[in-house]
Amino acid sequence: MTTKEALRERVWAEMEKNNVARFPRPALGRVPNFFGAEKAAAVLAASDVWKQARVIKSNPDSAQQPVREQALREGKTLYMAVPKLATAEPFVRVRAEDATRPKYASTIRGALGVGRTIGIDEMEEIEMVVAGCVAVNHDGARLGKGGGFSDLEFALARAYGKITAKTPVVTTVHPTQVLREDIPMDAHDEPVDFIATTNELLQTAGKFPKPSGIHWDLLTAKQIASIPILKRLRGQ
Repeated sequence: MTTKEALRERVWAEMEKNNVARFPRPALGRVPNFFGAEKAAAVLAASDVWKQARVIKSNPDSAQQPVREQALREGKTLYMAVPKLATAEPFVRVRAEDATRPKYASTIRGALGVGRTIGIDEMEEIEMVVAGCVAVNHDGARLGKGGGFSDLEFALARAYGKITAKTPVVTTVHPTQVLREDIPMDAHDEPVDFIATTNELLQTAGKFPKPSGIHWDLLTAKQIASIPILKRLRGQ
């Protein structure tokens, strides 16, 4: 099986070579933004799974900005993590009524400006998770950019009962990012239920269980020390 890093490098290179990656560039090292991100967001917004969700947690990356903007325009409540979970209140909540400029409010800078930072215990139950991807496949395997924060945010929300095993996880990607080969998955990795591309919505096979909480054995002392909520949970 190809390693995670090799798959990332290949997808980033293909997106650059085929000119489907867009600002911020290069795609390397990022959840890549792509031409057609608005179309993928519209595909997702037309789905029943989207229409049923009123409270959404999303990654902050540019590729999913149209999804977050659409959520606010439809009156949904949006949650994003504070960058690197670096504050005692690690999430920011944006309510649609506070987002007079939905495009701005759907960026992390705008969300921090018009929203409210809160602790996980203050969050509502999340009805949909929007996860950014470098690559994904039909089995539901997801490959992030390698930082681990999306998986950790999911694990924290599970640990606090804000997300369940049934909470749908969706992503929006360019078709280049949908692989037909295996993607390595570890116990802490967050799988995907639905994939919205520029022209279709795919439901994955759901072959991978969703993490039930924090895998402390996979976190280093340095990581725990740098994230206030982890320090608190560990009683440090």
